[in-house]
Amino acid sequence: MSIDPELAQRLEAVRILVLDVDGVLTTGAITYGDDGSETKSFNVKDGLGLRLLMDSGVGVAVITGRRSEALAHRCRDMGIAIVRQAIKDKAGVFQTILEQNGLSVDQAAVVGDDLPELSLMRRAGLAVAVADAHPLVQQAAHWVTPAPGGCGAVRQVCELILQAQGAWDRIVSRYGAGVSG
Repeated sequence: MSIDPELAQRLEAVRILVLDVDGVLTTGAITYGDDGSETKSFNVKDGLGLRLLMDSGVGVAVITGRRSEALAHRCRDMGIAIVRQAIKDKAGVFQTILEQNGLSVDQAAVVGDDLPELSLMRRAGLAVAVADAHPLVQQAAHWVTPAPGGCGAVRQVCELILQAQGAWDRIVSRYGAGVSG
């Protein structure tokens, strides 16, 4: 895939990937049990993409407006330490995360699907919308994933970053696969 030079420059600068949850890491569906417990489904391909990204030195953070034990478990399992739940001021938390990690906004990529992410996306060096994001979110994005949220969109973002940063061929070769085209 050919990447336009401006997008390539933004991708190369990424040192942290900031994700929303519902509609990005999940399809946005929330299932409640009779006891009120909440269940979320996470895409295993997104998970591998995030692990590969973190292994290559790019940090991952999650900022979400809801609180979910399912998310807490998933992030612990993935080794994602920066998890902020029940956040009303996403932009303020985003800025704090960057400051705590010595990063600039130009080094941050944000993936969103709906209006609460707009303030982050407008600040970030790389703004990404999932395929089924709200039209205003898509308009604010530098790139829109081919896949919808919860269906491999995060994996697509991870691979694009890794390709732009020159790490993808090395990663693929570890799995004994040749890289073609």
